[in-house]
Amino acid sequence: MAKSGKIENNLKRRRLSAHYADKRAKIKAIASDKSLPSEERFKARLKLAKLPRNSAPVRVRNRCEITGRPRGYYRKLRMCRNQLRELASKGLIPGMVKSSW
Repeated sequence: MAKSGKIENNLKRRRLSAHYADKRAKIKAIASDKSLPSEERFKARLKLAKLPRNSAPVRVRNRCEITGRPRGYYRKLRMCRNQLRELASKGLIPGMVKSSW
């Protein structure tokens, strides 16, 4: 089980990135538009730098919904490999069976 502080920080980052997503996208579009003058694009980059660091979606860490484990994460199921195996063996994930040959 991950430390609760790490999980909370990650949730805060998720909320911030969702909150600033539109604003960040607009500023990035201006900053990357080659038809605009370079001064205007530079101003857009400065505005982007003034946004909170944790509002960047790249800072969000994929963590298991159950345990908060950061490694061995399956995006489709939003859980780590350990919990996936445990729930699959109990038959709690529909359509998933233990393979044997």
